Amino acid sequence: MTAPLETTGKTAEAPPEVTLQGAGKKAIEGRSLGQIAWSRLRRDRVALAGGFIIIFLIIVAIAAPLVVKLLGHPPNEFHYEKVDANTSLPIGPLGGVSWDFLFGVEPINGRDLFSRVVYGAQVSLLIAFLATLLSVLLGTIMGVISGYFGGWVDAVISRLMDIFLAFPLLLFALALVGAMPDEVLGLRGYWLRVAIIVFVIGFFNWPYIGRIVRGQTLSLREREFVDAARSLGARSPYILAKELLPNLAAPILVYSTLLIPTNILFEAALSFLGVGVPAPTATWGGMLNTATKWYQVDPWFMFPPGLAIFITVLAFNLFGDGLRDALDPRGR
Repeated sequence: MTAPLETTGKTAEAPPEVTLQGAGKKAIEGRSLGQIAWSRLRRDRVALAGGFIIIFLIIVAIAAPLVVKLLGHPPNEFHYEKVDANTSLPIGPLGGVSWDFLFGVEPINGRDLFSRVVYGAQVSLLIAFLATLLSVLLGTIMGVISGYFGGWVDAVISRLMDIFLAFPLLLFALALVGAMPDEVLGLRGYWLRVAIIVFVIGFFNWPYIGRIVRGQTLSLREREFVDAARSLGARSPYILAKELLPNLAAPILVYSTLLIPTNILFEAALSFLGVGVPAPTATWGGMLNTATKWYQVDPWFMFPPGLAIFITVLAFNLFGDGLRDALDPRGR
């Protein structure tokens, strides 16, 4: 039986093997929520693959002039020698694919499909990101305010959401573009059309995310941590910014990844109706809509822009799912 330590007249000392244990090691430090989320995301290889694809697409869009200079031709340069004069179809299999034209050429004019897909990433991603950002900002602000305060504030904002959801968006876009002058606030031509499309898509789509945020806020405002913040004297702005918004990050990010490809497709619909980005500027949606007129005789024309949209949608969905799991406070 081990004898007890004698403390009379002396300070009790632990055995040497106990005092030496852990010597030279760093103190244990806690991890922030961001560090925990990053550690979870690193283990999800599928989500990381989607994130790398998104980063790659963004880099390609930014460096489009350099990429086209190295691997392609100017996007609006005609190459009639690559098109059959009788059928107006590209010469060769798969739309004229070759080392000089990696994705082939367009019918009739022979424009380089690779260059147009690369430059189309600039327009499509720019419009999608800006419109999604506008929708997320408006939807988050209105949804949080509606769900947290309730009462007449909730009633007014909810009815406003119903009005926006019932609004004929395509008809409004057609009427707005038709009535818009050639110059507004110093913008004209390409940038004016981009600004109109971003406004139409972003401003009228915020109720979709607003309803999701409102529903989540109605649930979170009754949680214990919100009651604890109120009991400590926290005011509503602090609770909204520090308690509710961090817990709404996951659904907001996930829905944003769904809005971006949706906005790309909506831009394509506007281009098909003649109110999108004007020709000859290349967009994925505009190229795909033009390709539908040739799919019976030149089906390859649909693959480059269609594959670009498909890969972009898939990458955002995979990365969004990974973010949702990483930011879930109940995840392990």
